[in-house]
Amino acid sequence: MDTFADPGCADRAPFAGRERELARLDALSSARADGTGPAAVDVTGEPGIGKSRLLTEFAVRARGRGATVLHGRAGSAPGDDTPFQPFVDALADLDPRDHATAPDLAGLAELVEGAAPVRRIATALGRIAAPGLVLVLDDLHGADAASVALVDHLLRHPPRAPVLLVLARRERQTPPALASALARADDAGTLTRLTLRPLTPEECAQGPGAGLPPEQARDLHAASGGNPLYHRALALTRTHRGGTSGPAPMAALLDELAPLGRTERSLVEATAVLGPRATPELLATVTREDTGAAPWPVLRPGAGGDAGRPAEEGADGAPRPSHRPGPDDAGCPSPCGVPGAVPRPSAPRGAVDAAPWPPVPAAVGAALRELVRRDLVRAEPAGRVLALRHPALSELLLGTLDPWRRRELHRRAAAALAAVGAPVTERAPHLVRAATVWDPATAAELVEAAERVTAADPSRAADWLGAVLDLLPDAPEHHGTRRELTLERAGALGSAGRVAESRDLLHRLIDEGRGEEGAEGAEPRTSAVLLCAFMERHLGRYPEADALLRRELARTPGPRPDLRTRLVVEWGCRALFAARYPEVRHVVAETLDATRRRHDDAGTAEVLTLAALGEAYEGGTAAARAHAAEAAALTDSFTDGRLADHPESLVRLGWSEAFLERYGTAERHAARGIAMARRAGRPFALSQLLLCSAYVHLLTGRVGTALDQAEEALAVARVLGGAELVGFSRAIRATVLLHARPLGDPDVPAAAEEAAATVGTAEGWWATQARCMLAHAVPLDQDPHRVREVLLRSGGDRDLSRLQPSLRPGYLEVLTGAALAAGDLPEAERVARRALAEAESLGLPVQRSAARRAWGRVLARRGEPAAAARAFTEAAADGARSGAVLREAQGLLLAAPQLQASGDAEQAAGAWRGGRRLAAEAGARLLVDLADRTRPGPPRDEGTGGRLAVLTPREREISTLVAEGLTNQAVADRLCLSPRTVESHVARVYRKTGVETRAGLASLVVRDERAAGQSLRG
Repeated sequence: MDTFADPGCADRAPFAGRERELARLDALSSARADGTGPAAVDVTGEPGIGKSRLLTEFAVRARGRGATVLHGRAGSAPGDDTPFQPFVDALADLDPRDHATAPDLAGLAELVEGAAPVRRIATALGRIAAPGLVLVLDDLHGADAASVALVDHLLRHPPRAPVLLVLARRERQTPPALASALARADDAGTLTRLTLRPLTPEECAQGPGAGLPPEQARDLHAASGGNPLYHRALALTRTHRGGTSGPAPMAALLDELAPLGRTERSLVEATAVLGPRATPELLATVTREDTGAAPWPVLRPGAGGDAGRPAEEGADGAPRPSHRPGPDDAGCPSPCGVPGAVPRPSAPRGAVDAAPWPPVPAAVGAALRELVRRDLVRAEPAGRVLALRHPALSELLLGTLDPWRRRELHRRAAAALAAVGAPVTERAPHLVRAATVWDPATAAELVEAAERVTAADPSRAADWLGAVLDLLPDAPEHHGTRRELTLERAGALGSAGRVAESRDLLHRLIDEGRGEEGAEGAEPRTSAVLLCAFMERHLGRYPEADALLRRELARTPGPRPDLRTRLVVEWGCRALFAARYPEVRHVVAETLDATRRRHDDAGTAEVLTLAALGEAYEGGTAAARAHAAEAAALTDSFTDGRLADHPESLVRLGWSEAFLERYGTAERHAARGIAMARRAGRPFALSQLLLCSAYVHLLTGRVGTALDQAEEALAVARVLGGAELVGFSRAIRATVLLHARPLGDPDVPAAAEEAAATVGTAEGWWATQARCMLAHAVPLDQDPHRVREVLLRSGGDRDLSRLQPSLRPGYLEVLTGAALAAGDLPEAERVARRALAEAESLGLPVQRSAARRAWGRVLARRGEPAAAARAFTEAAADGARSGAVLREAQGLLLAAPQLQASGDAEQAAGAWRGGRRLAAEAGARLLVDLADRTRPGPPRDEGTGGRLAVLTPREREISTLVAEGLTNQAVADRLCLSPRTVESHVARVYRKTGVETRAGLASLVVRDERAAGQSLRG
């Protein structure tokens, strides 16, 4: 039975997603009524895709147009071998009155019910008169031989009457005779095919998924593949939303299983349980007790492999860790979120007997062939692996089983997989569903499986560890194992983005460990504090992280030296992200001395990267360079395996070098960290390293790559959650997007606004940066006051003293532009001078480039093009010195019109060409568009008119009025033009003369008139 065969199942809801197909059927029906068009329509699609629902809706509309519509279904009565069964079922719609008013139909019914020859039935159909007959035959793949013969005849000899056959069937279940007949008709043009596609997410949201929350709707669509029946069934089981249709979708699915025998039903259930490992041999093993098949090979303990040998156990019967934490293992507070001190039990091991597997029992093989014929089970091309016809079927079918039956199937599946030597990660999903009581061997396997999948699927690892903890007895002898497993689970939860859940678990662990004496209790508690402080920091809860770390550092006796180093590093990170690094500078220095005295290279590198980033943030360039150089030398000497335990160290080193404008080394360390983070499953480090790499690629002129990395960083951040990380990621993406998109693209400010809204009122480093980056995206010429407001609110005062010192000159440049756009030249001069002073103290070329651009804009507004050109050219040179290609291009493009205005047309053209070439090669569409708008004009005419000589009379007239202080509206009123026309003229004037503002144009007009007057006096 197909989806929505019963109109009640459809709820008469809006017919979302099938409007085009319905219109096609309507058109074919009308054409057939007029004596044209094909004689039949073949509607195909996956089971549940909506064929019956479409036909039901079409039948209602056809009746509304006056046609006689008869709707029959093949196989509607199981076991019924009546000839022409779907036709008989369709003609059953006729009532006694139809026999009197439609004798042709009455005669047709008698012929069909009497199993008359095919030719006589076809002749009767040819006598149907207007307005015509629409014969809808559903589930035709189950038709009897006589019906197939009749359909074949009607397709080869279409009735010369307004009769339309509408056939619906499942492609995979169609018998060869019917498939051949339809193929011939398709070739002859007497049949039209109509294949139903899956619904889109939007269509599901209007139809079967109406009213669901967006995230839940997306998950349901992905699970259902856009199949309406599975979508409704999953919505019913996952959300308990039956609606007015009740359990109809589930009933439709279960109805297909009703005719199955015991063996077939058992094989279907086993296929759902085994999933991608459902080979015929394993299916036979799992269903052996149900089907009575011969026994299969058993394991021979001790022969190697992954099953058979008991786990190592302690005196308490719990899985005993085969590895105990050493100096480098305990309490990693890194963004990996997975501590080093975790149990690593040995799982049971064994092997399969050397004897080959026997052939699949005949009964099992026959049952599988029947399931394939019914299209309940499908085989891959090689036939080695079987699967239910749709992934959702497994979830839905397992949900209908009794819990004890489901557990038993999973138990058998785990045993069968062990028999073939499947890895523990494939057995774990079955072990976790089969376990109901504590078993050390099963627990050891689940812990090993969790460790193996943590990098790729931390959420699953956390769930497996949670299952072990749920079954672990609450007895004193198990407390050590419980602490270790809880710590490992908390790390996996954090890596999976379940940060709040991880934090809560760690809080309970810390509370439970309070008051325990000795190293056995102290070290796990310190590891828990480290990981918890990291999670608090990720959630933006800096005071809570600070309190946790201070208390642990002050504990007596204190933690061992290597753990104390990690506590200090995490404490320093907390201060840095809260923009309060100077508070911990002295403690960081003391810790660095201590690690050097102990010759603890790993600890020294951790502290050095923290000190480098802290000083780079604060603008202590000399100290930051020294720390970063030493940290890089140590880091480069470490193997990837050693660095994998300290991924956040590479994050800090990469960002330090990026702020110090050492883009080559920053890119190298970020690339190494990205590769390691992917392999080791360190999502916190991965997201930040991707952002660092995106930032470096943007400045060095690889905008496309930068955008790809920013997009990936944002995707990782979304999974991890945390408003500041997500907001900062969105802000970096918006900044890259600003350069990648055309000038004026509305998506850019929208993306920047979203980033600022994400961080809300948070005051951390990332939150402040996310808000400030909005200032770059708001067009200065449209809303300079908004730009100024954004910067002042984040910066705290007119000098932006609360912003990151090492980036402050760049933000002061934006503030200068806002002041100029608002017409406040004195304030612009003050801010630009401040930028120059701060950039000089930093000694960073790119920041000095920003300050020089700010000062160049002021000089240009003051009408000093030669001085402005020098400032912009020097800014371009500063950018080139650090390899900041975008900043070099920006400086050259700003210098070009000023060089033109100062009379050096050749240099202007050269600067423009160089800047545009760099922008184009970088993929910076924004700068390319700006270049095209400011292309230098012909050389300046030293006679009357100067740069204004290139203007048309109308443009010269408008320029004069603008110089008098008139707005565009006032100019339009005076000249009887539209404001849009005036705006276009002003834009062309700007482009031709090289000025950027109304004040600059006024200055040019005044100087030009003064020069003309002097010429006349001469």
